[in-house]
Amino acid sequence: MSDEIGGKIKALVFDVFGTVVDWRSSITREIRSVGERMGVEADWEAFAGRWRAGYHDGMQAFRDGTDIWKTADQMYRDRLDLLLAEHGITDLSEPETDHLNRAWHRLDPWPDSVEGLTRLKSKFVIGTLSNGNVGLLVNMAKYGGLPWDVVFAGELVGSYKPDPKVYLMAANLLGLEPDEVMMTAAHGGDLIAAKNTGLSTAFVTRPDEFGSSGRKPDLAAPPEADVAASDFIDLAAKLGA
Repeated sequence: MSDEIGGKIKALVFDVFGTVVDWRSSITREIRSVGERMGVEADWEAFAGRWRAGYHDGMQAFRDGTDIWKTADQMYRDRLDLLLAEHGITDLSEPETDHLNRAWHRLDPWPDSVEGLTRLKSKFVIGTLSNGNVGLLVNMAKYGGLPWDVVFAGELVGSYKPDPKVYLMAANLLGLEPDEVMMTAAHGGDLIAAKNTGLSTAFVTRPDEFGSSGRKPDLAAPPEADVAASDFIDLAAKLGA
């Protein structure tokens, strides 16, 4: 990263699922607990992956014009209902099912997240830039002690990343030029889309995001990344925080 880039950054915004929090382990733990209580045996890590896929499928359906815009909570609930029925878990009450669906509000931060974000916050404005809905992101921050200055979500413009207006919304609401905002993510595609809208970019590796599922995480920064770091503490050091 050049000194020119580091000197102009005023805010960092973060992808959340996978970049800031360990969704796979957290969700696997919660659904395994329910399954054990109900006497059901299954590959709960695979269940977590399929549940997560409902979020991606829901966003793609909106992009394709085959479904309306929905919050992450709604997309997760749509897929959860299907998966519970498939696994024969039919005795949960509505409050119990809603609580389980809100497991996505209770995701554990990666071990370096709180310390690294706190360091970054000492020098920069920090916030989310996620396709998760605002209420989910706020609750997740409370649960995990994530020290955001602001919570931005695609919900605020009725769209999802990689729609350019989601990235530009963060810069506009902060009153900054796009290149003064650094999109930070563990996913190359997110950073490529952000760079194409004029944002600065930081890549952080999360090698354990997909557990033993066989899916490979992004381990190398794309050429569009202005800075690459091994975790948030390393990122803070590289940005002088």
